[in-house]
Formats: sequence, structure tokens, C-alpha cells
Amino acid sequence: MAEKNNAEKATAVQASVETSGAESKGAESKNAQSKDKALSSFDCLAVTQVQVFPFKEGPSLGHMKGLAQIVLNDQMVIRGLRVMDGVNGLFVSYPLDPFYKGEDFKSICNPITRQLREHIENCVLEKYQAAVA
Repeated sequence: MAEKNNAEKATAVQASVETSGAESKGAESKNAQSKDKALSSFDCLAVTQVQVFPFKEGPSLGHMKGLAQIVLNDQMVIRGLRVMDGVNGLFVSYPLDPFYKGEDFKSICNPITRQLREHIENCVLEKYQAAVA
């Protein structure tokens, strides 16, 4: 009789473990879905405001054609963007750390995804072309 009670208890414990495992898997999938929704809403930040300050042409400016400032999603501002004239045309350069003690330059901020980089570059260069024209 004691063996029956032990077997019943073991079966009950095993069943509760299996159901709690299923519940935790369901909770994990719900968490993953909510994270996916959160990530998809911030898939690409939108540039909501652009200010461009073009320079007058001069010999000492080199390849730098102007400065820019952008606002992302009306929540974050990035100052110190530079409009540069390179071998392949105009591009946007990101602010550099003035206190970096190395041979190379170190960016303070830069976009990680290609989609965001192209979006920022298009917005800034459109404003620059409008300001110069």
C-alpha cells in the first residue's frame, strides 16, 4: 500500500512538473513575442528634424562641406555630424571622440544597421543640397 501511495505521488509530481514546464515554455514564447513586437516598432529610427549649416568654400576647410544636427524620433539629438566630400561624392561623417589617444579615430556614435545609416545620410544630404542651392 505504501508503494502505491509513493507511485501515485511520483506520478502526480511528474505531471505537475510537465505542466509547469509547458506553462514556462508558453510564458517564454509570450515574452519572445512581446520582445519581437517591441523590436519591430523600433526597427528603424526615424529622423524627425534636420539642421544643416553649410560652409562657404575656402581653402582651409578641406573635404568638410558643412555641419549637421539631427533629432531621432523626437527623443534623441545627435550633434556634430559632418557633411564630407569624398572620392565617391558627398557622405555624412559621425562625431569623433576628441579625447581618444590612439592612432585611429574613434566615433562617439554611429548607426549599426545599414538601413539607419542610409536613412540618416539621405535626410542630411537632401537638406544640405536644399541649403546650398
